[in-house]
Amino acid sequence: MPPPFLLPVLLLVLPPSPQAAAAAEDICIVGSGISGASTAFFLTNYTAPYPAPQLRVFERRDRVGGRLATVTVAGEVFEAGGSIIHPRNLHVRRFADLLGLTAKTGGDDDEDWLGIWDGARFVFKTLRPPPPGSSWLRRKLHGLANSLLLLRRYGLSLLRMDSFVQEMLQKFMLYYNGFESRPVFDNVEEMLKWSGLYGLTRRTLEEELIDAGLNTQTISELVTVITRINYGQSTSISGLAGAVSLAGSESGLWSIKGGNWQLAAGLLKTANATLHLQEGIESISDAGDYYVLKSNKGHEYNCTVTVVATPLDEVNITFIPPISIPPRKMQHTHTTFVRGLLDPKFFGLSSVSDIPELIGTMELPDIPFSCISVRKKHGEHDMTYKIFSRVKLEDALLDQMFSTREETIRIDWPAYPHYQAPEDFAPIILDGRHLYYVNTFESAASAMETGAVAAENVARLIISRLPLGLRAGLSSAAVPEPHIESSAGEEEGPRRVDL
Repeated sequence: MPPPFLLPVLLLVLPPSPQAAAAAEDICIVGSGISGASTAFFLTNYTAPYPAPQLRVFERRDRVGGRLATVTVAGEVFEAGGSIIHPRNLHVRRFADLLGLTAKTGGDDDEDWLGIWDGARFVFKTLRPPPPGSSWLRRKLHGLANSLLLLRRYGLSLLRMDSFVQEMLQKFMLYYNGFESRPVFDNVEEMLKWSGLYGLTRRTLEEELIDAGLNTQTISELVTVITRINYGQSTSISGLAGAVSLAGSESGLWSIKGGNWQLAAGLLKTANATLHLQEGIESISDAGDYYVLKSNKGHEYNCTVTVVATPLDEVNITFIPPISIPPRKMQHTHTTFVRGLLDPKFFGLSSVSDIPELIGTMELPDIPFSCISVRKKHGEHDMTYKIFSRVKLEDALLDQMFSTREETIRIDWPAYPHYQAPEDFAPIILDGRHLYYVNTFESAASAMETGAVAAENVARLIISRLPLGLRAGLSSAAVPEPHIESSAGEEEGPRRVDL
């Protein structure tokens, strides 16, 4: 037997054993959103240069992307699901770069004209933005004036809130460390404890912010507006989800031109996965050395490894034998796109020009929506608005809110978990063998990047628990960094995924 220090070298020069090759043939992933697509990507890249595992990805809808989707209004494409990417979302940023996707931002100097509405009046508004084409100096002075307005109303709480978010981000960045210093985790609790984030899941955001020195006005107004926009919930959500939500209000946010769903599509294409669109999985049975997946099309698939990459909370999948996970409710966000014009009288104003471009709301029972934002100004009296609410907005209410409505599109998303502290986490390994659950990490926080971070860990966990010929290599510098060929402007050979 060779000395242990030679194993990584031998793994690079020796072909995989027949047993390893057989084990790598059938890995099935249920769900084609960012979690499932990232899992497929990391599995194929972390097993290179060995023969890539045979991947099957099942998607019950007729498109990839899961909760990443777009709508088209008046010929313009708008994000309907996960819409923003933080500058420090390193996995997603690398995916976009390597796939040749174009980033879309509003620019560092563009600011939303924010108004905080209490159901009767605007308790706070930032300044109306300067007209298009204004000089650099005017825009800078406008930004400075807005900062002074915020500081006058919320005081040092603004700095304390930023410090709270930055501390969370610094801890989250540990998940990008190299393999030598970052373990593989088989449960969410240990994954969070290792980074120092676990404590934030045990208490509410409000409790954390009070301890951080924020005043009650900042929490009830500014913080509440942010959590209602990003998670459709109040400051009673758990602290980690709240910190991630607050990070989503920082500058430098971006998205993918043409739709964030292209991230999932590109990763699946690169992984050379066999994609089964409009084929939902109805049952997963343990057959001993493999799992039998039965689909709604009457087909059966034998899978050495099965990865559930969709929230189990509202999906009807029968597990044989049954699995045990903590109960979890999904928070539904109703996204309503309206092309038309808001009625200023609904907001107690006299002119449409007085309505802020982003209306955030406080946590009060009579307010029917979480936020309204202008997504596109087609003309002086013709705009596309995006509205988030916790329940469906009926036509009668919309007719009160809008003086004109030319087009209305409604989407009901089971968007993210309903957060409450302390959070309970389902196992990553659902059966003690090779049935994995990526989306359990969403009970900590839900975002494109958290899905990718969870998927990367699950991919490493799968590799470390199967004889794929890479157990020793995972902890050595011999494991290649993820690599992907750009899909922009290059000729490609035939792929098994038709996207």
